[in-house]
Amino acid sequence: MGEPGTKTIHLMIVDDHAMFREGLTRILERESDLTIVGEYASATDALSSLRGLDVDIVLLDVDLASERAMDFVIAARREGFEGKVLIVTAGISDQEAVQLVQAGVAGILHKQNPTEVLCNTIRQIASGEVCLEKQYLGPLFRSVARSPSGRPAKLTERDKAVLRFTLQGLTNREIAQQLGLSEAAVKASVRTVFAKLNVRTRAQAVKVALEQYRDQL
Repeated sequence: MGEPGTKTIHLMIVDDHAMFREGLTRILERESDLTIVGEYASATDALSSLRGLDVDIVLLDVDLASERAMDFVIAARREGFEGKVLIVTAGISDQEAVQLVQAGVAGILHKQNPTEVLCNTIRQIASGEVCLEKQYLGPLFRSVARSPSGRPAKLTERDKAVLRFTLQGLTNREIAQQLGLSEAAVKASVRTVFAKLNVRTRAQAVKVALEQYRDQL
């Protein structure tokens, strides 16, 4: 459950299975800090309502009958949607996972995970984390080409370590435990890395790291 005073996270569910949508809505609305502002069977219907709703995170299935998750992601960004997208799927190819990360999704989570994992993932993404199933990290490193434009900034060994753990979806506290540092020191390092990469969020950091720094990590 969310802590008292925690900001409410507004969610939209886009999945073509009615039973899944309805069940997920009932489960998530038991959480005091989560609220469902809309549920839709198609990307088209969801997009038509997106501009009129306050949506922080879209929970998006990959396969939407004749549509795909990428259709929604591209169209939503084109229309100026500034929220985050969490892919919630029964399965996805490595290639499509890479494409969705490149398109800016904040996470990919399997439907087989317990509800508690989903709720925690939603909260992490709302706070700026990137949450990917670990099985997709390898394909991301192998498949994303190094960006030909611009000269990458020089990263220290600590920068690289922080960035590696960020790519794995670890929180600042977990990174601190891994490196034997204080959480405050890790926060400072994350700010330094963000400044060097010229990004503001972890999702942006993941994208830039995979495009420009994967050979160093």
